[in-house]
Amino acid sequence: MRLDDTQGRPLRNLRLSVTDRCNLRCQYCMPEEEYAWLPRQEILHFGEIAALVDVFTGLGVDRVRLTGGEPLLRRELARLVTMLAAKPALRDLALTTNGILLGDQAQTLRDAGLGRVTVSLDTLRPERFTALTRRTTHAQVLEGIGAAVRVGFAGLKLDTVVIRGLNDDELVDLVEFARRAPAELRFIEYMDVGGATRWSMAQVVPRSEILAVLERRYGRIEPIVEDSSAPADRYRLADGTVFGIISSTTQPFCARCDRSRLTADGTWYLCLYAREGVDLRGPFRAGATPDELRALITGRWQARTDRGAEERLRLRDRAPLLGPGELRADPRLEMHTRGG
Repeated sequence: MRLDDTQGRPLRNLRLSVTDRCNLRCQYCMPEEEYAWLPRQEILHFGEIAALVDVFTGLGVDRVRLTGGEPLLRRELARLVTMLAAKPALRDLALTTNGILLGDQAQTLRDAGLGRVTVSLDTLRPERFTALTRRTTHAQVLEGIGAAVRVGFAGLKLDTVVIRGLNDDELVDLVEFARRAPAELRFIEYMDVGGATRWSMAQVVPRSEILAVLERRYGRIEPIVEDSSAPADRYRLADGTVFGIISSTTQPFCARCDRSRLTADGTWYLCLYAREGVDLRGPFRAGATPDELRALITGRWQARTDRGAEERLRLRDRAPLLGPGELRADPRLEMHTRGG
């Protein structure tokens, strides 16, 4: 089945947050001192998550990515992976993590049926990591990347949010690290969304600049032409090394976006920039049938017009999307709550 929105974009890719908690405080995502957390009793149980995934796969979703917060903080996550991996409709089951707990869990997750892993790696310098995250766990991140390689996760990816004046002098070093790992590195433009309350356009390093820096070091860079809804534009160096750039701030990919997001408490968002979501937990716990839930999701997706990143790009005086007060009033608007 294929369910399209008003722009002809299919419902295919579900980012599934399993917790809003995180063990880092990255300045581009969680820069404030205090946060409002989702009430524990409202967090979906694994059985509820699995049942809602069945509803989504019945409408064409065939890719699920587990996110957070930091998903490895969710107790017994491998049990959920086992439940989801057994669903034949899912062609891709992946996870995004900051890597701190991955060293201890990589083998268990692999054995449970997890297909792919993406690890956030914004810097190779421990002191810079501490300044960025307010934590001293850089070594554990590197250990987690090594563990992912050792247990055999195919297609390992590393995500780097590039921020001017913070880590934009490490682009070549990160490419070399990823080459050795081995992993595919993806540079991400700093986005003005969710908890990025201190964002400014001056801190954004655009795709054109990233490519220029790498071309000075490596020579000609070849774009990889492919028909894909993936957020990254991919490139190849002369020696065959492949990397990607997610330029959603300066060159959005709204026209081909097939993603939606389900928070840990069952609120469904159709765009990363959306201020309003759809409550699925309430109807589910009230006894709604799968057909009734499918009808609710179908109606909302077919009416979808969201092109949030493009709308932000058109703004003349572009400032952070949300302030701390708004985020405390509705924590579902946080990037770490809806899964990035």
